[in-house]
Amino acid sequence: MLALLQRVSHARVEVAGEVVGQIGPGLLVLVGVQPADGPGQATRLAERLLGYRVFEDGDGRMNLSLTDTGGGLLLVPQFTLAADTDRGRRPSFTSAAEPRHAQALFEVLVDAARQRHTDVATGRFGADMQVSLTNDGPVTFLLRA
Repeated sequence: MLALLQRVSHARVEVAGEVVGQIGPGLLVLVGVQPADGPGQATRLAERLLGYRVFEDGDGRMNLSLTDTGGGLLLVPQFTLAADTDRGRRPSFTSAAEPRHAQALFEVLVDAARQRHTDVATGRFGADMQVSLTNDGPVTFLLRA
């Protein structure tokens, strides 16, 4: 699984003009699923996202995690993140998981995050989403689980 995480001061996802997920300070995470991924990767990714130290402590160092700060976590499924971009000028999506498999693993990720953290919001799988955010820093990392 791939996760593009961004530290944000706020973020939200709209579908057809309706806000389906939003957070204040925390992490916006775009999630891509690949064919070989399984529930173990989804659970591990949830643990990493909640424990990844990207928030500043009193000394201005990135020593605090989302668990430490109690911030929000906005998980957004994004199959294009798993695209193969190695050749040509057009992405190939053969390296992205089939929709049913990807949705099941996205739900495992969401459930695992919600078991460990109270402020978890999501986008809507398979929907045309409009994502708005203010990247804080900017701070952006690509994680693989």
